[in-house]
Amino acid sequence: TIHIYESSHDILFTCFLSVSKMDIKKRLLLPFVCYFLSVSQFFHVCHGDVGTAAQYSPPYLPTACFGEDQTQFPSSNLFAAAGDGIWDNGASCGRQYLVRCISASQPGTCVPDQTIQVKIVDYAPTALSPPSAQSTTIVLSETAFGGITNIPMDSINIEFQQV
Repeated sequence: TIHIYESSHDILFTCFLSVSKMDIKKRLLLPFVCYFLSVSQFFHVCHGDVGTAAQYSPPYLPTACFGEDQTQFPSSNLFAAAGDGIWDNGASCGRQYLVRCISASQPGTCVPDQTIQVKIVDYAPTALSPPSAQSTTIVLSETAFGGITNIPMDSINIEFQQV
């Protein structure tokens, strides 16, 4: 039987009811299992890679991926330039990444629980506009960077995942 629990209270209540139906060995183990399940809900599970991000400003054209083509930019303006770690000799052009700010040198920089999806349109080391920090995993457009940060910073630590 598969149970879907709404909260840790539901888990503990179900665990309490189950105790009366088990033998003594399982009764001793059950509180530890119930405790682990309820506490594990408070921890975020990382599903991507960890890296760094900077931002860059206009002008964005030409790009290493699509040259002068204005249609390369998503209407949301959530796009980025790939750093050496994800450039993959240009194969990253057009790829989409989920990006989340996880920390920065100044507390309160990251917008909590905010994830954006960006499209790779350029190669950071050759981008026309210089990034706010060198050698980062990804360089985000002003709009993208502002979507996951509360205050201006040169660079932030991110969690990212290819979609």
